Amino acid sequence: MTFQRMTIHAVLGLGIAVGLSFGYGQFSNGLSAAPLQDLQHTLYLDTKDGRVTIQLRPDLAPKHVIQIEALTKRGFYNGLVFHRVIDGFMAQTGDPTGTGMGKSDLPNIPAEFSAEPFTRGTVGMARSQDPDSANSQFFICFADAAFLNNKYTVIGQVISGMDVVDKIKKGAKEANGAVTAPDKIVKMQLAAAAAGSKK
Repeated sequence: MTFQRMTIHAVLGLGIAVGLSFGYGQFSNGLSAAPLQDLQHTLYLDTKDGRVTIQLRPDLAPKHVIQIEALTKRGFYNGLVFHRVIDGFMAQTGDPTGTGMGKSDLPNIPAEFSAEPFTRGTVGMARSQDPDSANSQFFICFADAAFLNNKYTVIGQVISGMDVVDKIKKGAKEANGAVTAPDKIVKMQLAAAAAGSKK
């Protein structure tokens, strides 16, 4: 068993631990692609190194997307750190305490597992051992993570800015990815709101 497999539940479990019409593409393997350019369900996540654009998937996880969008509109994620980052696996954020044990004041969300695979750039919700404990913490995969399939909720996909994700400061593997002086989300906003503010 690999280190990643052994630590996945510890890593993700520490956190209580995530108008244009929809257009769907197809991946070469036949799976449906994320909705194309739906600004109402697109996030801009800015770090010191640039912008990450995330297409949310309300078709896969409507309750999770509603929660993430509600928290984003509040400015909840602005300034939160990537508290747990494992090179070759994932970067986790969304904890207001920065400890991996925090969450928002909103209720936890029932699991919305799907057949969508965890691949490079997939955004998933962190949770404890209870499948229905996701709240505000989410993670972005640096690489394919098939061992998460059907066990964690997929909420979106990075559609641009993976080079920015790759630059997020990594933690020590022996400390389950805990990061000293971690990078943070400078600002996270809905693309539709960002577009509206420019008018």
